[in-house]
Amino acid sequence: MSEQFLRTELLLGEEAMEVLRRSRVAVFGIGGVGGYTVEALVRSGIGALDLIDDDRVSVTNLNRQIIATHSSIGQYKVDIMRDRILDINPDCAVEVHKCFYLPETKDKFDLGQFSYVVDAVDTVTAKIQLVMEAQEKGVPVISSMGAGNKLNPAEFEVADIYQTSVCPLAKVMRRELKKRGVKKLKVVYSKEKPVQTEKSEQLGSSIEAECVNNIGRNTVVQRSVPGSIAFVPSVAGLILASEVVKDLTGVCHQGC
Repeated sequence: MSEQFLRTELLLGEEAMEVLRRSRVAVFGIGGVGGYTVEALVRSGIGALDLIDDDRVSVTNLNRQIIATHSSIGQYKVDIMRDRILDINPDCAVEVHKCFYLPETKDKFDLGQFSYVVDAVDTVTAKIQLVMEAQEKGVPVISSMGAGNKLNPAEFEVADIYQTSVCPLAKVMRRELKKRGVKKLKVVYSKEKPVQTEKSEQLGSSIEAECVNNIGRNTVVQRSVPGSIAFVPSVAGLILASEVVKDLTGVCHQGC
């Protein structure tokens, strides 16, 4: 094990670090949540990462996304994240995929090649397809629920989708996954009620309505833009990464 991971090895042990080095993790969505997930995974010693996103960095990403700087505006998020990964760990194998995961693009990915799949995408249609495909291939998958219009990072929990409450996105996912016979799904979600911003009230739409309206639509554009802040999506992303590391290594977190 290289010297840069010695502190991590003190906590996880040599065998666990070797498991992480041999693991290949796919992160779908390199935004406010997914970017921090990737950051923590590469710093934890994951040996191979696939980054899937077709978005470019914009000025509105500067308030919360780890890859967003003025110098990166206009560049593909996966390219910026790849360069950051290799600057942290040059031995990490990185594959970038400049596309959005949708039902019509799913055949571009053989999810069976991954050790773990992280769902940090925005649209319900993509999330459902990704979960079903991963479970069909027998690959562990974890999904991020809504982080928009939230202010309290302490409200995040890890649970099965059918044990969630409050979160409008989780409510829609429960209903849609149940229809499709999905029995379980590990998620990171918040029990905090979404803040009703002046803009969302003017548009007369709730987050749940957005989720419902996006089912079956091959689009990544929402009709209204949720508010966000630096310390909420980042925490969700770090929790996702911690669950991936825990599940891959079998090293249990305190209290789990």
